[in-house]
Amino acid sequence: MAALRDAARHPAATAVPLLREHEHDHDEEHPQLEETKPQLQARLRLYWLATVLCCGALLFGYDSGLIGGVLTFQSFHTDFRFGDYGIPSETTVSAIAVGSQQVGALVGCLAIWPVNNYQGRRMAIGVCAAVFCVGVVLELIPTLSWFYLGRFIAGLGVGGSSSVIPIYLSEMAPKDLRGQLGSCYQFMFTIGIFVSYWIDYAVGQMASGSAQWQIPIALQLVPGALMGLGVMTLHESVRWLSARGEHDRARRSLEWIRADNKSFAVVDELAEISTAIDDELREKSGLTVRELFCEWPNTHRILLAVGIFLAQQSTGATALAYFGPQFFALIVGPGSKTLLLTGIFGFIKVASCGAFILFLSDRFGRKVLLFVGAAVMAVFMFVTAALVRSITGMDYGNTTTTSSSSSSSTTNSPEPSTTTTTTATGIITVALIYLSIIFFNLSWGPLPWPYTSEIFPTRIRESGVTCGVAAQWTFNLVWSSATPFLLVKLGWATFALFGVLDVAVMVFVVLCLKETARKTLEQINALFEDVAAAPAAAVDQQREDGTRRRLLGDYSREDE
Repeated sequence: MAALRDAARHPAATAVPLLREHEHDHDEEHPQLEETKPQLQARLRLYWLATVLCCGALLFGYDSGLIGGVLTFQSFHTDFRFGDYGIPSETTVSAIAVGSQQVGALVGCLAIWPVNNYQGRRMAIGVCAAVFCVGVVLELIPTLSWFYLGRFIAGLGVGGSSSVIPIYLSEMAPKDLRGQLGSCYQFMFTIGIFVSYWIDYAVGQMASGSAQWQIPIALQLVPGALMGLGVMTLHESVRWLSARGEHDRARRSLEWIRADNKSFAVVDELAEISTAIDDELREKSGLTVRELFCEWPNTHRILLAVGIFLAQQSTGATALAYFGPQFFALIVGPGSKTLLLTGIFGFIKVASCGAFILFLSDRFGRKVLLFVGAAVMAVFMFVTAALVRSITGMDYGNTTTTSSSSSSSTTNSPEPSTTTTTTATGIITVALIYLSIIFFNLSWGPLPWPYTSEIFPTRIRESGVTCGVAAQWTFNLVWSSATPFLLVKLGWATFALFGVLDVAVMVFVVLCLKETARKTLEQINALFEDVAAAPAAAVDQQREDGTRRRLLGDYSREDE
C-alpha cells in the first residue's frame, strides 16, 4: 500500500507502470476490491434506474397511442358537444388534439436543455414529470380549450424527457450493458403504445359515460408520478458531475450505481470519463453557427439527419400508430372491432421491436435494412390501397357527413359504403397492414436514431443530433395533423400515397445515405471527405494515467 501511495504522490518516478505492477498484490490483500462483474446489488440498482427512466418511454408511447382510440368514443363526442354550433368536426379535433401534443414535444425537447445542462439530469427529469402530470390533469376537463392546453403541456413533458432520459441512461450504464439498456428505452416506448391500445379497447366495452374517456387519460399519471418520484431516489449523472468539476460527487455516484467501493475499476472508469470530457471540450472549442451550417461536410450531415427523419415519418407508420382505429374503420367499419384490431397491431409492434433488438440490430448494414424495409412497405401499401378500394367501393375519400340517432355529433370519418361484415379480402388487408408495421419496426422504426448519432463527429454531435430530434418532432407534427384530413379526402388512396412516398424513400436511401455500420469514427469522417485528426493515443493515455494517479491519491489519503 505504501508503494501505491508513493507512486500516487510522485508521478514523475514512472508511477503508472508501478501502479499496474502492484494492482495484483493490492487485490490479494483486499479481495473485496477485486475487479469483477457487477454484483447483485449493482444490478438491482441499475435495473431500478432503468425502470424509473423507462417510465418516460412508457408514458411517451402511451400518450402517443392513446388519443386515436379516445377520439372514437361516443362519450367523448357527447361531453365535448360535437355537432353543437361552433364546435369543430371530429376530423379537426383529432388533428388539433394530436398536433398540440407534437408542438409541445418539439418545444419541450429544446426548452429543457438549459435545465439539463445547468441543473442536472435528475432535475430536468423531475421537471418533465411534473409538467406532464399537470397537462394530464387539464386533459380531464371536458372543454376543448382546456383539453388542447393539457395536450400541449403534456407534450412539453414528453418532449423534454425524450431528450434527457437517453442521455442520462447512457451516462450511468456500464459499457457492457449500454446498448442493451438503450434498446430498452425504444422497447418500452413500444410497450406504452401497446398498453394504450388495449386500455382503449377495454374501456370501449364500458357503458358510455365520462369515465370511459377519462380513465385511459388519467392512467397516464401512473408512469408520470413513478418517474417523478423515482428519480429522487437516484444519483446524479457521473458524467455531468465530472464535467462540472464535482469529482467527489461523481465518484460517490459511480460507486453507488456500481455498488463498488474504491476499487481499481471505479478509478479506471472515472479516469476514462475525465479524459473523454477533456477531449470533447477540446473538440468543441470555438464551434460557431457558421461552421455548423455553412461548411459542406457538416451541412451534409445535418441534411442527412433531417432527411432520414422525414423519410421515417413519411412511411405511413406514424399515421397508423396515431390513428389505427380510423384506418381500420375503412376496412371493417366503425365499432369495437377497430379497437381490437388496433390492440393486435400494438402487440405486433412490440414483438417486431423485440425481434430487431435480438436478431437484427448489429447483424446487417444500415442501408440494407432501410432499403428493404421501404421496399416491402411500398408493396404492401399499394396492395392495401387496392384491397381497401374494393372493400369500400369508393373512387376516393368519403366526405359524407353522417349522423347517429344516439347523438347529434357530426363527423367526417371515412366509412365504407358496403357492408362491414368481415370478409376474406378484409382479413388479407388487415394482415398486410400488420406486415407493413413489422417491417417498419425492423428497419425505419429504430435505425434512424443510431444512424443520426453515428454520422456526426464529436465536435458537432450534440448540435447535429439536436437538429435531427427537432426534425423528427416537426415531421411527426406534420403527419399526425394531416392524417385525419387525408383519411377524409382520400380514403383508400391514403395507402397509395404512402406507397408512393415509400418508393421515394427507397431512392433517398440509395442516392443519399452512407453506410455507417461497423465503421470507426475516422472511417465515417472519410465518407464525408472530412478526415478529422484524432488526438494522439499517447497523449490520451498520459492524461488518463494522470487522472488515475490523482484518484488513487485521494483514496490513499482517505485510508490514512
